[in-house]
Amino acid sequence: MLPRSRTMPSRIHHGVADERHDIRHYLEVEVQPKVSESEAINPQSNYSKCFDDDGRLKRTGNFWTSSSHIITAVIGSGVLSLAWAIAQLGWVAGPAVMVLFAFVNLYTSNLLAQCYRSGDPVTGQRNYTYMDAVKSYLGGRKVMLCGLIQYLNLFGVAIGYTIAASVSMMAIKRSNCFHSSGGKDPCHMSSNGFMITFGIIEILFSQIPDFDQVWWLSIVAAIMSFTYSTVGLGLGIGKVAGNGTFKGSLTGISIGTETHTGPVTSTQKLWRSLQALGAIAFAYSFSIILIEIQDTIRSPPAEYKTMKKATLFSIIITTIFYLLCGCMGYAAFGDLAPGNLLTGFGFYNPYWLLDIANVAIVVHLVGAYQVYCQPLFAFVEKRSARKWPKSDFVTAEYEVPFPFYGVYQLNFFRLAWRTIFVMLTTLIAMLMPFFNDVVGLLGAMGFWPLTVFFPIEMYISQKKIGRWTSQWIGLQILSMTCLMITIAAAVGSVAGVVLDLKTYKPFKTSY
Repeated sequence: MLPRSRTMPSRIHHGVADERHDIRHYLEVEVQPKVSESEAINPQSNYSKCFDDDGRLKRTGNFWTSSSHIITAVIGSGVLSLAWAIAQLGWVAGPAVMVLFAFVNLYTSNLLAQCYRSGDPVTGQRNYTYMDAVKSYLGGRKVMLCGLIQYLNLFGVAIGYTIAASVSMMAIKRSNCFHSSGGKDPCHMSSNGFMITFGIIEILFSQIPDFDQVWWLSIVAAIMSFTYSTVGLGLGIGKVAGNGTFKGSLTGISIGTETHTGPVTSTQKLWRSLQALGAIAFAYSFSIILIEIQDTIRSPPAEYKTMKKATLFSIIITTIFYLLCGCMGYAAFGDLAPGNLLTGFGFYNPYWLLDIANVAIVVHLVGAYQVYCQPLFAFVEKRSARKWPKSDFVTAEYEVPFPFYGVYQLNFFRLAWRTIFVMLTTLIAMLMPFFNDVVGLLGAMGFWPLTVFFPIEMYISQKKIGRWTSQWIGLQILSMTCLMITIAAAVGSVAGVVLDLKTYKPFKTSY
């Protein structure tokens, strides 16, 4: 059976509360005991076999589980849009921007990893969430601003993943339909049924109580991400070999190129280039859940050391895959590179290979959805338990036996709230299935504040870096440059959404 959820304060059997010593850490998550001098010298003395130094259940995460969480979060649906992004920017700017974003994310993620504990990086007070870290180092209105941006971004990611999963599920059915009819049936179909199916699956997986309990799903999802990325890469290489040449240009898509919305104008060329920046930014986005991932890591060694190694390993692996998939996809399709790389290969043989890749995408997105949404689930449940600590509906857990599984701890509030959340994201996805534009907008919304601004500001506060020193000026230049990129990408994505709305009817999207 799964261990008891760390988001519930006390276990209730038949209406009788079983008081636990960790209730305070749930209801007052920010308040922790100060570490004494003797404990700081020998922190292991404050550890036990079952509980960590903060009184919570022993964390079990390590380098590999952390890496799998990061890879699952990073190599998401964004990898399939990278060929399209490079097609907008060209052979020079495309790969250069991709490598630049990799370095920026690696640097700021390392800054953020050092903020998991306040004060001493080994024995300091833990910050369980991104908001806790901002509150500890910055405080004031920045805490609410961080929470608003972070959880809106997580909500948006859930919508984007629902859209991406439905596209892959439709691709499987259309491929089989096309081959069974011998190519005579165009096999048009609506995406709504597939989004509902994905939503039902997520309702079930959303009942996994805590982030640290989805590690196995994260590992499966990471394997699936490598599977479909490798298939896309292989098909791209095959198409380049079939063409006998590399397509594309140094400056990206040419003005006048015919697309599904008509010929590309000079203004649209600008919007598409800006939108491509957002797509690449989103492709590396995982800072919004970095602290939550770090909170699953066991110690010693110090959590930030494990997290830095996992971040370096994950970003190197993902950058290699991104460059290979993006560049080979652009070389294969040129200016007409599709928003979803796998759909660009149509229904050509071997169609079963594309089916395998699309199944892998769906499985990966099931896991990625949970990796991103678990922090949001925990935030709402903790706040609710603080507000209604005596409500059985909110805090009580009931043991429900399942054959071949064991006992599941059922909480009615968790069941109701998470089900409503998944239903809401599914409904919104059915209303606005603009895959590329949604991806670009999400990347723009979350990139600067969560990946750059807050990590830099917390690092400055932590290291007490003085204003107008050379290091302070360098960090501010980095922050302002990324802010301009964020604004430009957001403008491009909004322009893309406006263009799509001209030909869109709610709930009637078909392919």
